[in-house]
Amino acid sequence: MLRVVFAALTFLIAAVTLVLAISKTADPDTQRNGSGATWPKSPSLISTSADPDAQPAPKSDDPRVSNMQWIPGGRFEMGALNTVPDEFPPHSVELEGFWMDTTEVTNQQFREFVDATGYVTTAERAPELRSIQPDSELANLQILPEMNKPGSICSLQLSSRDDIDPQKGAYSWWQYVPGANWMHPEGEASTIADRMEHPVVHVSWLDTQAYCEWAGKKLPTEAQWEFAARGKRSGADYPWGDNLKPDEKWRHNIWQGEFPIKDTGEDGFTRTAPVKSFPANDFGLYEITGNVWEWCADYYQPEYYAVSPSKNPPGPESSYDPQEPDIIKRVQRGGSFMCSDQYCVGYRVSARMKGEEDTGAFHTGFRCVLTPDMLQK
Repeated sequence: MLRVVFAALTFLIAAVTLVLAISKTADPDTQRNGSGATWPKSPSLISTSADPDAQPAPKSDDPRVSNMQWIPGGRFEMGALNTVPDEFPPHSVELEGFWMDTTEVTNQQFREFVDATGYVTTAERAPELRSIQPDSELANLQILPEMNKPGSICSLQLSSRDDIDPQKGAYSWWQYVPGANWMHPEGEASTIADRMEHPVVHVSWLDTQAYCEWAGKKLPTEAQWEFAARGKRSGADYPWGDNLKPDEKWRHNIWQGEFPIKDTGEDGFTRTAPVKSFPANDFGLYEITGNVWEWCADYYQPEYYAVSPSKNPPGPESSYDPQEPDIIKRVQRGGSFMCSDQYCVGYRVSARMKGEEDTGAFHTGFRCVLTPDMLQK
């Protein structure tokens, strides 16, 4: 396995990709977010009878679909105009129907997986560089021994803008933290004991593959993710429309305040939120934007939209990030609690992010999909 001399190379790649981006109620029919606001509950399954082209959900008693929503097939415009280059060009995509997890995979669900399999995540192991492109010039470099400790990437709390080193940029707040992993989100002293219904974080793309194999599911393609997130609201910026804060109510968990100094928590949270804290979209999916970035199946290529197949696009056959061509990247979507309109507007439904395969972070998780052909497996 290839190793690298500059420890920061593997430990802080996820931070670099951020810089490069566009910078519970007594009433059973309501739900409450962290700020105390109440919302009407979304139906558990959106009706598709009004759409003659939509695929009805296949009848199934498969237990895997019990906590999933049926996303009927259809055609939509993927991408956006007047935006960052890798969201361009908008293009027509047709998808067959699929099920998607109603929520992001939670700590409780991931705990069940680990208890059943004994799986150890990449953040719990000594670092290995599994994301180096074949024949890369980085192949012969090595990790410094004193830095070769299990851990993951976290954001440090800054007290003022004076804490930001102009030479280090985002490295002033993003840092590799030994001992940070899915059970200890902010480092060894932290715990998920009171966060079992929060999304699991610090999972790499490789970790998600192990979970999916155990669960009998898979990660969504990037096209599946965007179609599901849009809820057939063609051209909208957010899952509910174009107004970021309709009726002056926050609809997802993102950053408010001066980034990266102070998140005021106006939406009720300054870190991850429990799943189902905010209203679901038209397909019944919760926190499809905000909260945590979600891994997708696809390799990342910024120009893939120009050559993408129009039906069920699987993503490119290989990874290419011109900003870090030696690193194998996978797509991440949806934004996180760290996304701010001052820095990273990743909570737009068209926004794309990428991360190296073997690296997780304290704001990155996932949800799964299931296709009808998988019911026999």
